Amino acid sequence: MSKRKILLFELNEVPLRIVKQFCGAAPGSALAKNLHRMRQIRTQAPDSILSPWITWPTLHRGVDDALHGLRFFGQDLSEVDAKYPPIWRILAAHGIKTGVFGSLHSYPMPEDVRSYAFYMPDTFAPTPEAHPDILGVFQDFNLTMARKSARNVSRDVPGKGALQLLRAMPGLGIRASTLADISRQLVSEQVHDWQRIRRRTYQSVLGFDVFMKQMEDARPDFATFFTNHVASAMHRYWAAAFPGDFTELQYDWSWVGRYRHEIEFAMSKFDGFLSRVIAFVEANPDYVLWIASSMGQGAASGQPIKTQLYVTDLGRFMACSGLGSDDWSERPAMAPRTSVFVQEAKREAFRATLASFKVNGAAVEWEERNNGFFAIAMGQVNLDPSARVEINGQSRSLSEAGLSNVEIEDQAGSTAYHVPEGMLLVFDPREAPPQAAPDLPLDTRQIAPTLLHHFGVPVPSYMRDPAPLA
Repeated sequence: MSKRKILLFELNEVPLRIVKQFCGAAPGSALAKNLHRMRQIRTQAPDSILSPWITWPTLHRGVDDALHGLRFFGQDLSEVDAKYPPIWRILAAHGIKTGVFGSLHSYPMPEDVRSYAFYMPDTFAPTPEAHPDILGVFQDFNLTMARKSARNVSRDVPGKGALQLLRAMPGLGIRASTLADISRQLVSEQVHDWQRIRRRTYQSVLGFDVFMKQMEDARPDFATFFTNHVASAMHRYWAAAFPGDFTELQYDWSWVGRYRHEIEFAMSKFDGFLSRVIAFVEANPDYVLWIASSMGQGAASGQPIKTQLYVTDLGRFMACSGLGSDDWSERPAMAPRTSVFVQEAKREAFRATLASFKVNGAAVEWEERNNGFFAIAMGQVNLDPSARVEINGQSRSLSEAGLSNVEIEDQAGSTAYHVPEGMLLVFDPREAPPQAAPDLPLDTRQIAPTLLHHFGVPVPSYMRDPAPLA
């Protein structure tokens, strides 16, 4: 096995444009000071559908969505894990000391999880289990906060979970400087109420402290860390940061002025992460840092989103579909989607229900995957308050069907959306200046075999050839 270790920082959906724009806006940042020391590689996602729960499995498993078939959180992974396991499972099975922190589709935990340096599943895990056990305290808090702020940011903080987190902070590695930063954020919300939207970012700030504690203690040969906080800001506030990208911008200039620095704010927190990671790899030069995005984002819609349709009472919705409480169970989903598992005896009836499901006369999109998994595409925007739905031929009000027309606090929809072009930045403390990056974009399917080859692990025949990166 190569002696060089790799830290794979998964900076979800961030394109090189955002990296370079931030460097221009913050020339004193760690990113601006170190970007010239990194190989800057353009990547290309080959998938037919561009969503992070699809493009990250492609990067992790070395096959695109036509083969891995992953479309939603909560799908049964047993078949795909057997045929096309993620990189961390392959490395761990070959004795490579591996750590996983929040990578998508990392739940359920592997049976041999005790052989991992650390393992914390993604924020769509249905339960807070993690390894070592102390990570479960943070994951419990993390999952609760993620559920509460799926679309609008909640002011609520779970009392019991927060108390448990407070008690566990020394062991988790949460720093005093992080608590001071959070305190400043809470004070700023008292002055500028709208800034509570930044709470989403602080989940990653806390998580990074926890991750770095594990890195310092365990020193794995390979580790991942996933964060969505910049991607979340780009989706919502691209139109504020780059209004010139839109031929029809329907937001007013007061909205643009309020939110124009939110992507930059999210990147500033990443820059804090980067500063610590670079210090870590320079102090431990057997490590190489990879920063990957799996795909990118670009300008999409300039239309304000005043309301969006959600399933807010899933029990009532399923009852309207003719299912009892024992006939189904909820699965984690990225709002506004709704996902459920349906018992076999009721699946045919539920298919018929979904085929009849209409909102204001328009059919609702849905998909069925293996073993009774159903995903329903809610999220219809700017509906009239008198909107009605049709289920099994019966007209119902939204509330009768367990639905709500939720007001969106910042009126931000997907002002940016997914594009196949992403990035891979490679920082090697022993490499100065860096080798030239390839001219052609790197297919993200090549990243997994490249990692396996680097660690001396046989590359499965279904994967592509490794790339000369490590």
